[in-house]
Amino acid sequence: MPHIVSRLCRDCKHTACVTVCPVDCFYIPKNPANDLPDQLYISPEECIDCRACIPECPWEAIYEDIDMPAMFKDEHALNARCDTERSLFIPAQEETMANPTEEEVIANKVKWGMEAE
Repeated sequence: MPHIVSRLCRDCKHTACVTVCPVDCFYIPKNPANDLPDQLYISPEECIDCRACIPECPWEAIYEDIDMPAMFKDEHALNARCDTERSLFIPAQEETMANPTEEEVIANKVKWGMEAE
């Protein structure tokens, strides 16, 4: 099962997951837009299901396909666009950035409709 980047990554993408990916299957849109948000995307065709990215994501935005919360199910098709519309994407590059605080992670989840933990 491929892994999926959820909307929890929108406008706050962090590239720790890119750093640990052994197959470089992360992409970003060349020109983010409403229908192609500014976030990381995982290529379902390239993902080898190693799970290395899940614990590295400080925003807790990556899920295994079968574990994706129901509210994010439409994100399967969104991530698949980096395969079906490759010309709209470029490979994601590692960037050095600070991790979000626990409060920021919780606020981001609430923003997207998840209950606070």
